[in-house]
Parts: sequence; structure tokens; C-alpha cells
Amino acid sequence: MENSTFTMGSKEQNQATWKLRFLPSGDTALTVELGETVERRLSAAVVDLAARIDGAALAGVVEIVPTFRSLLVHYDPLVTSAAALTEQIGVLSKAGTGGQTDGRKWRIPACYEGDLAPDLDEVAERTGLSPAQVIEQHTAAAYHVYMLGFLPGYPYMGDLPDSLQLPRRKSPRVRVPAGSVAIATGLTAVYTYESPGGWHLIGRTPILFFDLRRDPPALLRPGDSVSFEAVSRETYDRLAAEVANGNFELATETAA
Repeated sequence: MENSTFTMGSKEQNQATWKLRFLPSGDTALTVELGETVERRLSAAVVDLAARIDGAALAGVVEIVPTFRSLLVHYDPLVTSAAALTEQIGVLSKAGTGGQTDGRKWRIPACYEGDLAPDLDEVAERTGLSPAQVIEQHTAAAYHVYMLGFLPGYPYMGDLPDSLQLPRRKSPRVRVPAGSVAIATGLTAVYTYESPGGWHLIGRTPILFFDLRRDPPALLRPGDSVSFEAVSRETYDRLAAEVANGNFELATETAA
């Protein structure tokens, strides 16, 4: 299908250009690829283009799903078509800056103790660090939310410090508890529901990353910034009770 280009930033901001590639995804969705790498600047471009499409309120667009390097645009085929959207999105991509909204900055409490961190000692051994150093390095970083997927609201966040990067576990677990803070390759994540999983579990948060009582249910969105704060088991248990009773609300601020 037709290709286009998308430029972000001014010359003073190290202007970057991506070539858009439009691909049909069945008869009710269109994929818009912006690149082939996983990097924050490309992610920012994906989020920016998603905001432009959303702000344009294009007829027939049902949902816009940002990923690491592309957008999936779901549409109603009785209202619009892939060809029409390709043309409209191509125009939006050349409309200058202004679509991107600032991400939000979150500080997530997490407990890295005992049964809540079943892989912490193994991660420490394999990385040549002490458990305390693993915790220190994991909590020192500010992670970029690239996309949501796998489970509802499940955030793929980078970029994990090089010193903590390990491949996925050779034997995935059948059951990973909801709230588990996990790492694998260059990413960290939080399991939003109990599910199978092959990432290394180094902690757990009492915060609900997906809650149908909220609007929208997903806590995070692509472009957000997340850091973790180590808390004691006592604090974790108290916060978990408050969350369960609906008495805890996590504060946020606009990311820099």
C-alpha cells in the first residue's frame, strides 16, 4: 500500500523522520508502521501520530492501538476503508507538530521481599549483583511505557539497565500472581492478572494496573514514565488492603 513520511521535532530538537508503511490487517484494521526498532524516539512518534488520529475524529475509526513501532487502527468497514484511512492518516502525518500529549509520571510502590520476589536471588546470582543491588538498580531507573498487551493493561516498559538484562526463564511458570513485577531482556513489566509467564519475578506491587472500576480501566498508557519505589512487606500489605477497599488512589504528575 501507499507509503508516507512522518517528521517530529524541530531542527533545534534533532528533527527525526520516519517512513510510514500502511498494511491491511484483515478487513477491519489497518497497520501503520513507523520503523523497525524499539527506541523511545520512535515510540514518541507512534504516540504522537495516535494522538493526531484521535484528535481528528476520523469517521469510522473504532480504536487506535499503539505498539513498539506501529499503530493498529481498527475501523468500521461500513463507514470507511483502508484506502480512505491511508490517505487521511498520510495527510495527518504531514500536518506538523502538535498531536503528542505529554506522558504521565508514575511512582509505583513494590515489595522486593520473600515470597513476593521468588526470582530475586537467582537474578542476583546470574547478574553478579547482590539482591540489594538488583533492587537498587531496578528502582533507580525511570521506565518508558512502550505499549500495552499480552494481558489487559499489561505494560511493556523499557529500558531496563544493562546490568539486569537476562533472557526469559527456560521454564515458564503456569501461574504468575497478579501484581508481579517482572524483568526479561531489556524490559520490565507488571502482570495485571494471574496468568502463565516466563519472566523473572523480582517483586510485587499492590497497585491494580487494570481495574474495571476505573475509566479507563488501564492505569498506564503508551508514553507514560514509571519508576518503582521499594516498600516493606508491612507497607505492601497495608496498601493492598487499601486498594482492595477502594481507599487508595495513586497520584501522578505530568512527565518532564
